[in-house]
Amino acid sequence: LLSFLEEQRGGLRRSLLGLTDEQAAAKPSASELSLGGLLKHVAEVEQGWIARAKGEKPAVEREASNWHECFALVGDETVASQLAYWEKVAAETEAFARSVPSLDETFPLPDQPWFPPEGRVSVRWVLLHLIRETARHAGHADIIRESLDGKTAFELVALAGQ
Repeated sequence: LLSFLEEQRGGLRRSLLGLTDEQAAAKPSASELSLGGLLKHVAEVEQGWIARAKGEKPAVEREASNWHECFALVGDETVASQLAYWEKVAAETEAFARSVPSLDETFPLPDQPWFPPEGRVSVRWVLLHLIRETARHAGHADIIRESLDGKTAFELVALAGQ
């Protein structure tokens, strides 16, 4: 599961290769998504789920008033700083997943209206959810990158290998 998650992280990271922070902030499609915003979002989501699985609060908790900041680099945030943060989050995810006695261990879902009341999920569920979430946004990133400069995922894989 950790290998599949890392594979999807790599797809999103490759979409940022060779771009400036300004290019990574661009929104070339009909949506409000940018590559920098996707990067920040997946890092925050991963950190939040692993924190919940550990019984901790997420590092960043969003309210309706600032939810949009989850999808945009703000203030002094840069692609480089978000990549470094995500690398730290990924290491924490791996350490946690390897430390639990069983991936079947469960923890409570947050008390939010889109989750069942008093619901629980397993560590395995969290890892699968993170794979799905990261893969979804890596696909978005492919489209955005191709819209920016015409580079396809295949070209970015070749560029990463250089």
